[in-house]
Formats: sequence, C-alpha cells, structure tokens
Amino acid sequence: MKVSPARQVVLAVLALVLLVLQARLWFGEGSLRHVASLERQVEVLNAKNAELAERNRLLAADVRDLKEGTEAVEEIARKDLGMIRDGESFFLIVEPQQDPDRD
Repeated sequence: MKVSPARQVVLAVLALVLLVLQARLWFGEGSLRHVASLERQVEVLNAKNAELAERNRLLAADVRDLKEGTEAVEEIARKDLGMIRDGESFFLIVEPQQDPDRD
C-alpha cells in the first residue's frame, strides 16, 4: 500500500510533535522528574514550617507569661540573677572538691 506524499508529511509532523511532547514530559520543565523534585522540596519545607510553628507557639506562651504574671519574671530573676526576696534566707551549699590524686 502506497502512502501519498501529503499523508507522509502529516505523519512526519505528527511523529515530530509526539517526540517533542514526550521530550517535555521526561526532560523539560514540568517533567515528571522536576515535579517529583518539587514535591520533595515541599515536604522538607512543610516539616521545617511545622518546627518553626511549634517554636513560635512556645515563644508566644513565654511572652504571654511575661506580660500577664510575675511568676515567670521572678523565676528568671532567681535563676539567672540570683535574686532573693526580702525576708528570705539564702543558703549556699558548697560540695567539697575531690582531689583526683587521692583515690
């Protein structure tokens, strides 16, 4: 069966279009590999966002505690600055240092 020259041109053009579309599907921007890479990046960014959201929640709770109550401020002052209230007695217990040569 002989194919007319016009049909040969049409078939050649269609084959070329098919090859170009396949090349874009496998290798170009928006290809399957590119989409898979973008999906991995989205997963990594979502995990990082979850960590940052938890950190922000904890920081917001600390800010709320510092604004609303005096317990947090007092705890920080006692722990970091060594402050005591009026009328309180402060006892410092010092452990004797052990001489490493005396064993």
